[in-house]
Amino acid sequence: MCGIIAYVGDRKCREIIINGLKRLEYRGYDSAGIAVLMKKNSKKNEKQAASENYSINIAKQAGKIAELEKLINDTHIDGCVGIGHTRWATHGAPTQINAHPHMDCKSKIAVVHNGIIENYAELKDELISKGHKFISETDTEVIPHMLEEFNNGDLLIAMQKLLKRIKGSGAIVALNSDTPEEIVAARISSPLVIGIGKDGNFLASDMPAVLEHTRNFMIVNDFETIRIKKGSIEIFDIDGKKITREPFKVNWSITSAEKSGYEDFMLKEIFEQPFGVKETMRGRLSEGILDFKEIDLTSEQIINLEKIHIIACGTSSHAALLGKQLIEKWARIPVEIEVSSEYRYKDPIVEKNCLFIAITQSGETIDTLAAIREAKSKGARIVAITNVVGSTVARESDAVIYTHAGPEIGVCATKTFTAQIIVMYLIAVYLASKTGRLKEENIQEILGELEIIPNKIQSILNNAEQIKKVADQLYKYRTFLFLGRLFGLPIALEGALKLKEISYIHAEGYAAGEMKHGPIALTDTNTTVVGIVPKDSVYEKMLSNIEEVKSRNATIFSVATEGDTQISKYSNYVFSVPKTIEELYGILTIIPLQLLSYYIAKNLGRNVDQPRNLAKSVTVE
Repeated sequence: MCGIIAYVGDRKCREIIINGLKRLEYRGYDSAGIAVLMKKNSKKNEKQAASENYSINIAKQAGKIAELEKLINDTHIDGCVGIGHTRWATHGAPTQINAHPHMDCKSKIAVVHNGIIENYAELKDELISKGHKFISETDTEVIPHMLEEFNNGDLLIAMQKLLKRIKGSGAIVALNSDTPEEIVAARISSPLVIGIGKDGNFLASDMPAVLEHTRNFMIVNDFETIRIKKGSIEIFDIDGKKITREPFKVNWSITSAEKSGYEDFMLKEIFEQPFGVKETMRGRLSEGILDFKEIDLTSEQIINLEKIHIIACGTSSHAALLGKQLIEKWARIPVEIEVSSEYRYKDPIVEKNCLFIAITQSGETIDTLAAIREAKSKGARIVAITNVVGSTVARESDAVIYTHAGPEIGVCATKTFTAQIIVMYLIAVYLASKTGRLKEENIQEILGELEIIPNKIQSILNNAEQIKKVADQLYKYRTFLFLGRLFGLPIALEGALKLKEISYIHAEGYAAGEMKHGPIALTDTNTTVVGIVPKDSVYEKMLSNIEEVKSRNATIFSVATEGDTQISKYSNYVFSVPKTIEELYGILTIIPLQLLSYYIAKNLGRNVDQPRNLAKSVTVE
């Protein structure tokens, strides 16, 4: 999830672009760049055609926007037409050479892009066979070269042809030194807005980038192409048919708009989960077909696996626990969960035919890094699951599977957790398909449910106000017990962790059957019990556990399945999630628990984005 800004008009654009990128830095912060159209200085060129009087000047730098700003402060790069980009790496490490903008062979076309080109390898091979030269590791670099191939004097038509060739997602913005009065753009899935100014026009990933200049906007829809000039805006469909669209005005302040109108980044990120889940599946699961070669194991190696170890800590360990249950049920391969901070101190055993999976959202968690280094020293093969391209864990592992949740600003993991769960579902199904231990009809049922799970998550978020009303009643309680069985247990543990992290309330997660072995002694009128009670194979057992704590005068909040009329007999409050197959209730039931924690913390006046004593990435032991 990268950030894009562009301007064409009467004003010098360098400051406009840099300030816009700063407001988009939450979308990506590992590298940044700017491309500006500038007039050539030689007298010889003054006699040339106007289009030949311009060149594209580029500056880009690894690191945050401040590093790019330092770089261009020492240059004369400035002009009235320019594009900028701040990167969240997906293909290629976060280096200067991989930073956007990218150029064609003739250095006439510059492109910035937010998204993933799924068929870039195929397109790259095709372009190389035609003599094109590539310098970066990115998927984006195919775009300027494809535009070069298609460009016959009108870059907009070339963009329309491009959209018919690429697969994936993206907001694409391009400059052409031969047509210096315009910027062209296109959208597939990734956000793009047009800002309408008095002295020029803008393109941006989000409105905050240009709110100081205009509050008049138009939204770009999927498969539309755009041409903006300083005094005009044109929108076309993919076939070149012109579209009429009325602008609208927003009344956001810049501060609130950086969070897209949400009060906090955490709430914004909770509501981004349908998109993050969809993006994590993109290119891996489509129309019932699972393509998951990133695990980088042959069918023979998978069939011969005797054990899998999953290394993780914190929220990632709860994704690991759900992964263990899924892999063992579907692929019938034994799985052990290893706590990262403990692993290297116990002289661990690394079996011959085993696989180690390391889960870390940042890719920099010191305990997990130490654990994989210990395992590698004993001959283990490591597959990493992380949200950050180019991170240490990605570099030190034998294979890497990226979640595509986008940058997560809030300290507490929400959308990165659900993205990790999605990866665990895909791994488990993939292993099961390769070992032949799950029937094809079962595989298709699972994949079919996974493809519609983003819509079911969205339906839960549409009813967030119900959770807020429950939180308004429960925030005064000082003890919470989260109970779950089977696939509900990892969710109970994660729900308790979320609540204690941001509200500072004592909360514990338990296997519901363990209540009578001690924890039930804690239940009284001051206790809230949160039950994960979907209609699954342990439903009746969970009802019994809920009844046990209710008889001890605890207040009960149950997360149940739509249509369940029985659960309300045992609960003070109920929130229902859509029906799905048993194994997928995990990803649905965590959403209301994230919202519950958020609203309870807000009622207590907590800083939900930066809870006390916590950091986003734990890089010290």
